[in-house]
Amino acid sequence: MLAFAIFVATLALVIWQPRGLGIGWSALAGAGVALLTGVVHWTDIATVWQIVWDATFTFVALIIISLVLDEAGFFSWAALHVARWGKGCGHRLFFLILALGAAMSAFFANDGAALLLTPIMIAILARLDFPTRTTLAFLIATGFVADTTSLPLIISNLVNIVSANYFQISFGHYALVMAPVNLVSLAATLIVLWLMFRRHIPTRYPIAGLQDPASAIRDHGVFRAAFPLLAILLLAYFATAPFGVPVSLVTGAAALLLTALAGRWWRAGRGAVIPVAATLRHAPWQIVLFSIGMYLVVYGLGKAGLTDAGAHALQWLARQGDLIATIGAGFLAALIASVMNNLPSTLLGALAIEQAHLPAGTQELMVYANVIGNDLGPKLTPIGSLATLLWLHVLARKGYRISWGQYMKIGLLITPPVLLATLVALVGWKQVLPVLN
Repeated sequence: MLAFAIFVATLALVIWQPRGLGIGWSALAGAGVALLTGVVHWTDIATVWQIVWDATFTFVALIIISLVLDEAGFFSWAALHVARWGKGCGHRLFFLILALGAAMSAFFANDGAALLLTPIMIAILARLDFPTRTTLAFLIATGFVADTTSLPLIISNLVNIVSANYFQISFGHYALVMAPVNLVSLAATLIVLWLMFRRHIPTRYPIAGLQDPASAIRDHGVFRAAFPLLAILLLAYFATAPFGVPVSLVTGAAALLLTALAGRWWRAGRGAVIPVAATLRHAPWQIVLFSIGMYLVVYGLGKAGLTDAGAHALQWLARQGDLIATIGAGFLAALIASVMNNLPSTLLGALAIEQAHLPAGTQELMVYANVIGNDLGPKLTPIGSLATLLWLHVLARKGYRISWGQYMKIGLLITPPVLLATLVALVGWKQVLPVLN
C-alpha cells in the first residue's frame, strides 16, 4: 500500500506539475520518497538505469532531430504538399494527413509526430477556412494516428525501445515482426476514424489559398541534407544491430551531425539560420530525470507484489492458447497503461513476462502484445501517455479545448477495435513468418 500510495502521488505530481516543477523533478520527488521509505534501495537505481538509459537518450536525440528539421521548415513543406495532393477533395485530404502522421510517427516517434504536426496542421487548416468542428476532427485524428501507428520500428515509440532492449530484440527482427502488423493498425485506424468523423469532413476544399511548399523552407542546407541523412540513419540501425551498438549512439550521432549542419559549426556559426541553442533548450531534457524517477517508483511497486500478480495473470492466459494469450496480454497492458501511464506500465509488463517463465513462442507473442497494448492503450484516457497530455496542452494554447470526458468518449470508441485488429494480426503474422523463413 505504501508503494502504491507513492506511485499515485508521483503520477499526480507528473500530471499537474505544481509551480512549473516539470515531469522530471516531479518523478524524482516520488523516487526520493520511495528511497527514504525503503520501498526501493540505492542498488535498484543502477538496475533501473540499465533498463531505461538507451531508450531515454534515443528519445532525446530523435526529438532534437525533429526540432531541427521543424525549424528548417521540413514538416511544413511536407504538410503543404499533402494539402495540395488532396486536390480539393476533403476525404482524400483526411487520409493523406493521417498517412503523413503515420510516417512521422515511424521515423520521429509518436511524441514528435503529435507535437510537431499539430501546430502545422492548425495553420494549414486555418488557411483552408475549415469550421472549428472540422478542424477538431482532423486534429483528433492526427493525435490518435500518431500513437496507433508507432509500432513499426524500435525508434517509433519509447515503449518499443525499452521492450526491445529488455528482451534483446534486434532492430531488424523487431521491424520484421512489427512493420507488417503496423500496416494493419494503420488500416484499422483509418477505417475507424473515417467512420467516426466522416460527417465532419467537407466534400471539397479550396486550394488556391495554400502557399507554395518551397516557401516554407527556412534552411535550405538542412532541408537538402534531411532525406539522405534519414536514409543513412535507417540503414545504420540495421547495419549496427548485429554488433550490439546502442540505438541511442546511432541516433545521437545523427542528431549531432544535423545540429552541426544547422549551426554551421565549421564556419563558427556564420550563415546559420536556425537558432540552435534555443532549439536544444527545447529538447525534452526532463525526460532523463523522468525516466530514472518514474521507473524507480514503478520498480518499487513491482517489487511490492504487482509484478507477481501480473505474472500469475499471464500464466493463466498462456494456458488458453496463443490467440487468447496475445489478446489478453495486449488488453491487460492497455488497461494498465490507461490508468498508470504507458512508460511505467511497459516496465511492469516486461518484468511480469520475464517472471512468468512462459514457453518461448508464447513469451515472444506476449512481449510484442505488451508493446502493442502500451502503444495503443494510452489512447483510452488522457493520462495514458505524456504525449497525449502535452498534445492536449498544445491544442488548448491554440484555442481548441477537448475535455477529458470528450477525449475518453472518443478513445473508448476508437481504441478497442484497432487494438483487437492489431493483436489478431500479430498472431497471424507470427504464424506466417516461420513459413517465409
